[in-house]
Order: sequence, then C-alpha cells, then structure tokens
Amino acid sequence: KELSAGFLILLITGVIVGIVAAIWQGSALLGVVLFLAMVTNLVVAGFFGAIVPLVLKALRIDPAVASSIFITTATDIIGFVTFLSLATLLLL
Repeated sequence: KELSAGFLILLITGVIVGIVAAIWQGSALLGVVLFLAMVTNLVVAGFFGAIVPLVLKALRIDPAVASSIFITTATDIIGFVTFLSLATLLLL
C-alpha cells in the first residue's frame, strides 16, 4: 500500500514539475529531464530510506541519530548526477 502511494505521489509531482518546466522554458525535453531526474531521486530516497536504518541497526548504531546524513548525501549526489547526466544526454 505504501509503495503504491509513493509511486502515485512520485508520478504526480514529476508530471507537474515536468509540465511547468516545459511551459516555463518552452522545452519539452527539459520537462522530460526534470521528470526523469525527480523519479530517479525519489526512488533512490525511498531505497536508502529503507536500507540505511536497517544496516545501521545491524551494526548496533542508533538509526535515528545516524541515518539522516547517509540518506541526504545519497539523494543529493545521485540526484545531482542524474539531473546533469540526463541534461547532457538529452539537451546537448
């Protein structure tokens, strides 16, 4: 149930941002780039948000204290690389 709700939110926000970017900048490809980058980033955030606390708990480290830095770092790096890579491949 939670997974399907997450995918629904992901698709809704991705489509809205993609459409706004396409209208605002006049480039449908920019909208596609933003949509794909958001989808990738949200999937990565969900994956790391589930895995990192489990790994930290197995290592006997308090997940509430330590997991936020790992999740934030992973989503920032992967989101940034995904956006720039897609923009390079599709827009240049």
